[in-house]
Amino acid sequence: MSQEYILLLIILALSIVGHNMSVTYAVCIVLLLKVLGLNTALETFGKQGLNWGIIILTAAILVPIANGTITYKDMTNCFTSRTGIIALLVGSWVAVAGHFGVDVLKSTPELVSSLIIGTMLGVFFFDGVAVGPLIAAGIVYWILNILKYLHI
Repeated sequence: MSQEYILLLIILALSIVGHNMSVTYAVCIVLLLKVLGLNTALETFGKQGLNWGIIILTAAILVPIANGTITYKDMTNCFTSRTGIIALLVGSWVAVAGHFGVDVLKSTPELVSSLIIGTMLGVFFFDGVAVGPLIAAGIVYWILNILKYLHI
């Protein structure tokens, strides 16, 4: 059995033990493409998957607007409340950080291993979720708690 299968099976086992179905499904998709010899699909997925994921994630985030849960008033309130302004700033910061992250990964692809391991550690041992907007929301949560603690 080749090294890539062993590594993927280890990740699969850890995801099952850690009860992280997102990682489990992702590994199964990659393993399926690999086992079936769909190398072109695997390469395409590797090159375009992040963009596809961002599109799907963004569409999911827009659903509350589409179904009326978030209104025009809710959208304009984000510019007037402390929570909304912090969320705007953090969202912008994370988007810029992501832009620079893509550039760094293109110039130093060896960082992918560290990112994969770091993400897995966060997911498996700290009940994390590897999703950008959720990270931004988490940072907003921390900032708001710091402000609350400081009575600001």
